[in-house]
Amino acid sequence: MDPSSTPPKILIADDNPQNVELLEAYLGDFSCEIHTAHDGEETLKAVDEFAPDLLLLDVMMPRLSGFEVCRKIRANPATRELLILMVTALNEAADFERGVQAGTDDFLTKPVNKVELLCRIRSLLRVRHLKTQLDRTLAYLAEFESASRAESPEP
Repeated sequence: MDPSSTPPKILIADDNPQNVELLEAYLGDFSCEIHTAHDGEETLKAVDEFAPDLLLLDVMMPRLSGFEVCRKIRANPATRELLILMVTALNEAADFERGVQAGTDDFLTKPVNKVELLCRIRSLLRVRHLKTQLDRTLAYLAEFESASRAESPEP
């Protein structure tokens, strides 16, 4: 993550208040802005209003499951690039496969280990930052190439 940039915005989506409190405590020393949601519908609304950089998404929530939330986020062009880290008590291979099919970027199983959580968050945010830098560089090169062609006379 670029240290000169603004702190990342992280949305915690979990219907269990103890889980939310634990994740907030784990993120206490991590420079970020935190928002919370407590069910699937509220999560989608918070994604639109809060515009997080990363979503910590529980799978088993009321109104819409984490899988459904993930699919809706990926289907929306405005939110499809959102980083999603599923945090779940589910730990069967089929559950992970469903998460991948829904579009998650990564998984953590409960109970969450603080060090692992922070490492995964830093890694996901670092990859996103590098992708953004690459996209900017490619756009600059394309613009430079286009300008060079416009300036050089046709043979």
